[in-house]
Amino acid sequence: MALREKVYVLGSAITNFIGKFHPDFIWKKHPDFGKKENPSLEDYIALATKAAIEDAGIDAKEIKKGFVGNFAGELFSNQGHLGAVLAGAHEDFAGKPFMRVEGACASGGLAVISAVDAIQAGHDVCIAVGAEVQTTVNAKIGADYLARAADYRNQRSMDPFTFPCLFARRAKVLKEAGVVTDEDISKVVVKAYSNANRNPRAHMRAFKMSEEHAATASDKNPKFLQNEEYKDHMKVSDCSQVSDGGAAIILCSESALKRLGKDPADYVEFVAYGHATGPISGPADLTVLDVTTLAAQRAYEDSGLNAKDMKVAEVHDCFAVTEILMLEALGFAEKGKGAELVRAGETSLDGSIPVNTGGGLIAYGHPVGATGIKQIVEVANQILGRCGDYQVKNAPKVGITANMGGDDRTSVVTILRRDS
Repeated sequence: MALREKVYVLGSAITNFIGKFHPDFIWKKHPDFGKKENPSLEDYIALATKAAIEDAGIDAKEIKKGFVGNFAGELFSNQGHLGAVLAGAHEDFAGKPFMRVEGACASGGLAVISAVDAIQAGHDVCIAVGAEVQTTVNAKIGADYLARAADYRNQRSMDPFTFPCLFARRAKVLKEAGVVTDEDISKVVVKAYSNANRNPRAHMRAFKMSEEHAATASDKNPKFLQNEEYKDHMKVSDCSQVSDGGAAIILCSESALKRLGKDPADYVEFVAYGHATGPISGPADLTVLDVTTLAAQRAYEDSGLNAKDMKVAEVHDCFAVTEILMLEALGFAEKGKGAELVRAGETSLDGSIPVNTGGGLIAYGHPVGATGIKQIVEVANQILGRCGDYQVKNAPKVGITANMGGDDRTSVVTILRRDS
């Protein structure tokens, strides 16, 4: 969507993303087990919201409208009606028009573009908050919950772990076509963990991933699918994390920015977005992310920019093979050539197009409703030079995000820029 009214990132925040193997996550082997509890879904919404308000340096009363991105609060946390949860996150929020939006793993991206649309409609300062808690049940129950982002009636029976199986299916087809290898997939994994090791908020910040571990199936890195056709094409290390966490972003119009006494030159502009949705029964072609490709085309057209203008990217790497397909969907590589960028190191922190600089979903973590917002905040922070040990050299001026729901059934692509 091309914007009639300019939109800026006024403030933002990301909580720690935590889960198994994070030093702060409390589970049976943690010394605080039975003494303390992990933060709740409500906690993450409040934590991210208050931190974003502080980062923006504004009074909470300035916020005119808000959106919560969340996929499965009713299942993992027994809590829906999250617009009302946001209304309780700050004493000045009571009575404000807040609502929840849902699009599976793209829920966070949808919350942000809902805020952008609200600004176009005249609500000059808006907030988008994303949160998910997924560690309240065991892995198989959680996999069943998450399978509701697929065509549950027709795809659930593929495997107890439906989504890993869906993307193992893609990996098998790509390998048979000769455009992706197991080594390419392991390189994506190693890069993700290397970046996360530099990121203090990352779920897997303390876990070191060697090339040997990523490339080799073992008792500690098993091929865990039951589906015999696809079992050989997915290991634990190829998967994103089951994480808890939250993220928030406050957006405003240019006129609101000036009204608040702030200089637009100091802020990142939200330039354009593309949003596309495909039938739940898809995809038809396993070798492409056709819905994300369409969303990217729309974002490029409306921004007047193209793939060559992008200097940093956050893409939806729910599985390592997905990152390779994302490189093609966003136009960084031709169809079937995405793995060549990985092999050449072009997606690393010092490459020509750094991708998932904080670790991506694979190692930064994937609290589903927060992910799309985290991606946008990460690109904005890279542009502002705020990423510390994983900062790209010579802070990029333009960046892109791609947040995907289901097996590329919903996609939100956003472009951000700073001219100064």
